[in-house]
Amino acid sequence: MATEKGKKDQKPDSKKQEELDVHREDGANEFLTTNQGVRINDNQHTLSAGDRGPSLLEDFIFREKMTHFDHERIPERVVHPRGSGAHGVFEAYESMEKYTKASFLSKKGKKTPVFTRFSTVVGFRGSTDLARDVRGFAVKFYTDEGNYDLVGNNMPVFFIQDAMKFPDLVHSIKPEPHNEMPQATAAHDTFWDFASLMPEATHVIMWILSGRGIPRSYRMMEGFGVHTFKWVNAKGKVTFVKYHWKPVLGTHGVLWDEAQKISGKDPDFHRRDLWEAIDSGSFPEWELGVQMVEEKDEHKFDFDLLDPTKLIPEELVPVKKIGKMTLNRNPDNFFSETEQVAFHPGHVVPGIDFSNDPLLQGRLFSYLDTQLIRLGGPNFHEIPINRPRAPKHNNQRDGFMRQEVNKGRVSYEPNSIGGGCPFQAGMKDGGFVSHAEKVDAKKIRARSKSFNDYFSQASMFYHSQTAAEKKQIISAFQFELGKVEIEEIRKRMVGLLTQVDKDLAKQVAEGLGFEVPRGPMQPVQRGVPADADPKDYEPVDVKQKVKTDKALSMDYTVKGNISTRQVAFLCSDGVDEKSITPMRAALLKEGAVVKIIAPHLGTIETSAGNRIKVDKSFSTSGSVLFDAIFVPSGEKSIMMLEKNAMAVNFINESYKHCKALAIEGQATKLLKYTYFGELAKTNDLEEEGVIIQENPSKKFSKKFIEAIGQHRFWNRKETENIPT
Repeated sequence: MATEKGKKDQKPDSKKQEELDVHREDGANEFLTTNQGVRINDNQHTLSAGDRGPSLLEDFIFREKMTHFDHERIPERVVHPRGSGAHGVFEAYESMEKYTKASFLSKKGKKTPVFTRFSTVVGFRGSTDLARDVRGFAVKFYTDEGNYDLVGNNMPVFFIQDAMKFPDLVHSIKPEPHNEMPQATAAHDTFWDFASLMPEATHVIMWILSGRGIPRSYRMMEGFGVHTFKWVNAKGKVTFVKYHWKPVLGTHGVLWDEAQKISGKDPDFHRRDLWEAIDSGSFPEWELGVQMVEEKDEHKFDFDLLDPTKLIPEELVPVKKIGKMTLNRNPDNFFSETEQVAFHPGHVVPGIDFSNDPLLQGRLFSYLDTQLIRLGGPNFHEIPINRPRAPKHNNQRDGFMRQEVNKGRVSYEPNSIGGGCPFQAGMKDGGFVSHAEKVDAKKIRARSKSFNDYFSQASMFYHSQTAAEKKQIISAFQFELGKVEIEEIRKRMVGLLTQVDKDLAKQVAEGLGFEVPRGPMQPVQRGVPADADPKDYEPVDVKQKVKTDKALSMDYTVKGNISTRQVAFLCSDGVDEKSITPMRAALLKEGAVVKIIAPHLGTIETSAGNRIKVDKSFSTSGSVLFDAIFVPSGEKSIMMLEKNAMAVNFINESYKHCKALAIEGQATKLLKYTYFGELAKTNDLEEEGVIIQENPSKKFSKKFIEAIGQHRFWNRKETENIPT
């Protein structure tokens, strides 16, 4: 136990903190307290039954902290305020009755209506879709047993291990309170101050700063349940599960340079993409997969299944695909549906139960509490988008915004006046029964030492990336930490990176202009309660069974499918109709979307004298909005494009961003104005995704389609020298 002197020593030294506390006055050199002035001994852990047991409702410190946080912002969501949603259907591939008695998974071919909402986390409702951020991926299943909400993200791990720290995390990452800047970004002092003091966040930071932090679209984004859940079958047997949503189109991202430009060209890029895909009949699809672990194998891994900052490598437990979700209808009214939909991880059906993940346990309280204030009271379930399709009968009455008109005298149970109705449902009647888990432990505020592995999976993620992907992560760290004003924070974070990969830390430090630290500043874990033994929080050096996992790299995603890929045709008056027509037909046959980009809106005249509608002008468009570029032949058209700086920049940017390019016939004259024109003279660039053909042939469109299907060509030379 710490002595009184020891407690005083733990208080911040005012001289050392002077630089860090330039903008902070409230609470300087004081102890943490509740709103009632009670000093808090442990602000890191919720009260639980043992170090791996369930959280306890009596934890008044956690409930006060989380309740205040949940009610901080009105009316938009505290987190995930900017989003987009759609209706659809989930169809089961096979019966999963062996593992869960959940009805919607009980029969092959069974279909269940769904509503899915995607979102960014940090930015306000008016921010850009292209922020580097975690994305929400929440699905409401309207099952015949009631609503089931699978609330997740596009990343399988989280920043923190215990819900007690959730308000602190979000406070740190949101705009800073003294000036409410910056918007929709983690690139500022308060977030990185928090992250550098909470090493458990290192793993998810690697994900965010990779290409997954800025998806190409919601339709090309994975989803994860994040937490470990339990499936329970009719016999009461438990199986631990992790949820995965795998996009049929593969997992793809955009580059940071593209993201900044897309934010200027179209800040609604992801929302528009989802809406237009559904509106055109190109329905987005994801396969639902699960990783299943038998209850007896809970402790067989070199990580803790209850730790939300860890994933189960697919190399150890493959993902079993059990169904497909298809989004096939846009909302009729954004506010009524997308804005008012209320998700809650506590909305489960019989056969699905919770693990003792301390972050999940806190979310079970927080989500419901948030809906109460955001949607006006306890009757948010009566809003049409939230209504279950299954019959609803209970004795809950009145409250703000009550719409249901209940008849009769009885609003209590048990009763005889109403014939005892509604009855409690037995197990055979489909009643929800919690898993009878044995809990025999002391009430404590602590975390299992098995949670103290902060870096092994962050290292596994980084080492699983290709060279091009690692380069993106390094650049992202240099940008993010380069925006941090306090140098000590930058150095502290790079110190943590030395535990992930020495070369990563070295390159980030070089970009920031200082020597790489020898290691993390001590103590590594700063969230140590006053009376705790610091040794209980020291990082654990885990010898991993799995060093790399291909599933963690987007480069190993599904390729070849060009359905819904956006292809820009750069044209002007005089474009060769024999060049443009067969290429467009070939692309449309494969499901791609073709857009005519020209110097002006309206129409352009082909070499044959026909008129073609222009979709976008160069001034309102940009290469960053497209997946591939085609420049068709036509002498007059090329003469006009040669004089158009925006057209030439369109081509240069596409090359810089490693996208597929096709240049046909007389369009090859444009090469002399590009930054890769000289390379094209002496090199065959087809392996780099640049298809050049002076004499058109049937193979030309086939080669271009194959190139688009590869998504990116990281093997291109001299792309860094191309100005943008």
